[in-house]
Amino acid sequence: MPYIRLEVTEGVTRDQKTAVVREFTETLERVLGKRPEHIHIVIDEVREENWGYHGMLTDDWRRQARREE
Repeated sequence: MPYIRLEVTEGVTRDQKTAVVREFTETLERVLGKRPEHIHIVIDEVREENWGYHGMLTDDWRRQARREE
């Protein structure tokens, strides 16, 4: 039973999640020969203030990046 856990920051649309699940499933079928009914995929959305990146919280990093544009 393949199990994939994907963590992303908030803001992913339902259409994007659908595409990710479909494409991950297709890849596991094609590459590993797994049956789709045995594949489990969990998408966890994490608030940007709870995700660190580049030595700072992601929401702070993104605000800084916008100011530098």
